[in-house]
Amino acid sequence: MSPDNIRRAGWACALVAALVASQQSMAAPAAALGPQVAIGEAANGYVGRLVASPSHGPAGTPVTLSAEGLPPGEEFQLVWSTAIGEWQVADAEYHGREFTPVAYEIAKAPTDESGRLAAHFIAPEDYGFLHDIVLQHGGRLFTQTGFNLDMTVEISPKSGPPGTPITISAKGIGYRSLYNSWDVVYDNNFTGWMSAVMTGGTARLTIPATGGPGVHIIEVLHGELTVPYRNPEQNPAPGRPRFEFAFTVTDGAPVLPSPPDAQAQKIVRTLPPTGELRATPPFAGVGEQVQVEGDGLEPGKTYRLNWTRVIGNRMTGGGWEEQATPVAESRADASGRIAFRFATPDDLGGTHGLWIEDGAKKKTGTYWIKPTAFPLDVSRGPVGTTFTIHLKGVGWTETANIYHVVYDNNYTGYACAFNSQGDVAIIMKATGAPGMHFIDLYPGIYKGTETRPNNFRIPQLTYADDHPGEDLPAFHFAFEVTAGTERAAK
Repeated sequence: MSPDNIRRAGWACALVAALVASQQSMAAPAAALGPQVAIGEAANGYVGRLVASPSHGPAGTPVTLSAEGLPPGEEFQLVWSTAIGEWQVADAEYHGREFTPVAYEIAKAPTDESGRLAAHFIAPEDYGFLHDIVLQHGGRLFTQTGFNLDMTVEISPKSGPPGTPITISAKGIGYRSLYNSWDVVYDNNFTGWMSAVMTGGTARLTIPATGGPGVHIIEVLHGELTVPYRNPEQNPAPGRPRFEFAFTVTDGAPVLPSPPDAQAQKIVRTLPPTGELRATPPFAGVGEQVQVEGDGLEPGKTYRLNWTRVIGNRMTGGGWEEQATPVAESRADASGRIAFRFATPDDLGGTHGLWIEDGAKKKTGTYWIKPTAFPLDVSRGPVGTTFTIHLKGVGWTETANIYHVVYDNNYTGYACAFNSQGDVAIIMKATGAPGMHFIDLYPGIYKGTETRPNNFRIPQLTYADDHPGEDLPAFHFAFEVTAGTERAAK
């Protein structure tokens, strides 16, 4: 492999490694705690006193629970209160996030003759900030205390040449309002937001090192209403932390993204049910070959395979509708089996229905189009050079309709796919000092009914583990700015 190819593969390999590691370690609270239990009810008020020492700390902190004033000689249950998070997505629409309260047993301990007990547990990797710890016996709640699970953020590595994948790892992101939406800022540029709805408060993401040689500052701040809130110390919830890191861009060959075809999805984690008509492969990009098979048909009869597509216009409020068009024709063999072969249509990404008429009935199936990207039409030139980013198979639902453009870790806007039936062409101008510049396209949420937090139309940096709805990829590109300035077209 040539040195150039090694550099190009570096970003992709590091990104895949980071995502695999994140998926392996993002465990729900139940993995670290005991069985899920119900919280009892307090009868005639609280009884006894419960203290956690320390009263706060990050995941992994050893905690001692001490109680007194309880009935002697009884075994008590100590329960950690938390939540399970879910995205609310249905019928192509986004309805926000929901957190359902749950509780887990963290310890059992008996009281001594004086009504005291002591127990120990390790603070779990969970949603951050305040958690109730309940002491109960049977169905009765005796008393409770609180433990604040501190949020932590780390970056790795802390230095490297341009394009080095920087992994940002956060634990203890909260689930309550004012604690569940955090933003990444690179050199005072808004890069995007990080979520942890389905990952129990843990988030991992990767951004490229950008800018010239020297120190660059990465910040993680809370952002309830789209963008970072810059003075949280003066907010009604002033205890929220802010995080700051220094990354040193060094001299050396840049770490370049892999070619777009190597960035295409190899796995789609959530696919629709296959149905009677089976597609091989079950998903692909526009133009790729697919075979659809079925059986139980009339031998020797010719059938048409119909493809369903969604058309419409979001901007006029006219909504959308589903239409069908034939994409292939074939004849059933002597056993009633049939196979259709065709190229994946140039269409919107996501689920498409397949069907053939079989007398008074229909045989149906599904097929999934994944988003794909082309190489940049121009990959180097002076400042002002025009280049185009071209995608196919971008989706139409509220969670798949747009891609967000980030240039050197600075969010510059989004592109919509519905009106162009999944085809997206983004025309850009090269800017910045001579050298390599990095363009990243992230999925996001186009719109929905949720009001707070307002995470619409901004890059979701944690798309790989926590995107609502579809399993979508990001795309990464590099443009080399050469010396000089491109003359404006006359």
